[in-house]
This record gives sequence, C-alpha cells and structure tokens, in this order.
Amino acid sequence: MYVITGATGKIGKLLSTELLAKGQKVRVVGRSAEKLQEFVAKGAEAAVGDVNDAAFVNKIFEGAKAVFCLIPPNTHSDDFRSEQKRVSKNYASAVKANNVKYAILLSSIGAHLRDGAGIVDGLGDMEEYFSEMKDVNVLNLRPTYFMENVFGQIGMIKNMGIAGTPVSGDLKFPMVASKDIAAVAAKRMLALDFTGNSIEYVLGPRDVSYNEITHLIGKAIGKPDLKYVQFSYEENTKGMVDSGYCSHNVASLMSGLAEGLNKGLVGNHYQRTPENSSPTTIEEFVQVFVYAYNQ
Repeated sequence: MYVITGATGKIGKLLSTELLAKGQKVRVVGRSAEKLQEFVAKGAEAAVGDVNDAAFVNKIFEGAKAVFCLIPPNTHSDDFRSEQKRVSKNYASAVKANNVKYAILLSSIGAHLRDGAGIVDGLGDMEEYFSEMKDVNVLNLRPTYFMENVFGQIGMIKNMGIAGTPVSGDLKFPMVASKDIAAVAAKRMLALDFTGNSIEYVLGPRDVSYNEITHLIGKAIGKPDLKYVQFSYEENTKGMVDSGYCSHNVASLMSGLAEGLNKGLVGNHYQRTPENSSPTTIEEFVQVFVYAYNQ
C-alpha cells in the first residue's frame, strides 16, 4: 500500500496517477471526496480528511509500506509555521505508530538551513523530525523553485505591464517543473531503493534568472519590451496581501525565501549533477505559460 498525501495537488496527482498506472495499491489523501473520485475510478482507495488531525493521519497510514508526505499549502494561515510543525509531527508519529518502512518527504532546497529560508524552514522541521527515526528509510526530496511559481506573474503583467518579485533579476538559480518532481518521486517509490536517511535534489536542466525568464515570456506573449522589477521585501509582502492571494504571515514567509535566495543561503548546499538535472526546460515551460496567459 502506497499512501499519497496531497493527492489532488500538482505533484501528488501525477504521482498517484503513475502508481495506479503501474498497478499499485494506492490510498489517496485529500480534503475533497469529489476531487479524489478520479483516482477512485482508477482503483485507488480514498481517504478524506485533514492532515492537521493526528488521529486521521494515524488511521490513513495503517497498513502502508511507503508514504509520500506533503504539507498542504494553507495560504491564508495566520501561523503557517505552527501548522507546518503540527502536520510534520502528525506524519512522523503515524509512521512510527504504524511501523511504516519507507517515507518520501516533499522538502525543498534551503531546508538544510532550518532557519533562514522563510517558508521552507517548515520543511526543514519536517526533515528534522524524521531524521530521528532509525527503523524508517527516509528520502528527503529537495526540489528547487517551481517553474509554476511564475504563473503568479500573469495578473501583474496584465494589470501593471511589468513582471516582478523580490528576487534579484540577475540572480541565476535552478528552476524545476512540477511534473519532473513527480516523475522522480514515482521512480523512487516504485523502486523503494533508498535506505537510511538520504537527500535527493531535483534541479531542472540549468540555472536561470528572472531577467531571462521575463525576456522569454515577453517575446512569447508579444511584449518584447516587458521589464522585470525587483520589489523590496516589504513591497512584496504588502502586494501579496492586498491582492488577496495570502495572509500577511504567509506573504512574509515567502518574502523570507526570496531573501534567502538573494543572500546565497538557499542554494549553498547542493551541486548540480546529470542525475539531479531534470529535463523540462524553461523554454518549454514558457509555452505552457503562454497558454495560461491567454486563457
């Protein structure tokens, strides 16, 4: 039995679909029975509930050989770090109680800091709780910045005629497509070839900057003069809150991640290799961005 938390999200959906396609027994976890129905139609067992509930998590991990642990993003939380810790502790306790032998944690680059990467610090907490387990094989999956985060620029481009975040426009850093993260997770779950407590990075094919991304997007949407603007952390936090996208707490944590990137802290713990360089290019992603932009 494979248990997939966050099964209706981008990564969880692709992972669950791949496991089911390979004929595996899968329990998909989410808060909406309706959204889980597509997996049930393919043979999955649905578990509907909230992973903030320790008793629920303990129940859904019963009989599992391997679990995929993802902390659902609650963008309107007023104390998301506490929520991250609570969910992480629920996962760790349920793994222990049910004698689960394999766990893949959806973590991130920057999690090694434990403090200094904003919203990623909560993923560092999850890694820490699982690091204490001696009888569980744990894979800390650390993807980089999602290419899909760039979708957040659509409204700004349409309404303000610019693109912008608090990340320095010249800073080159790795970006990855969520489908490539799901592919790595599926490969490792099907093989269950990890032992002890290990780390795997998923870094996309190359490092890119927001200036480069903005140039590619501008050309693709017919705005070749599109400019990228670096906002202050305060401006970014205020803008995210004013747009209704998230709470002040979550916006501050996201600005904290940008600050960690700018300071070179988030990306100082890995080395790019052919093995951790996933295939989807930023040029390929821009075509997806254009489709979304035009909807």
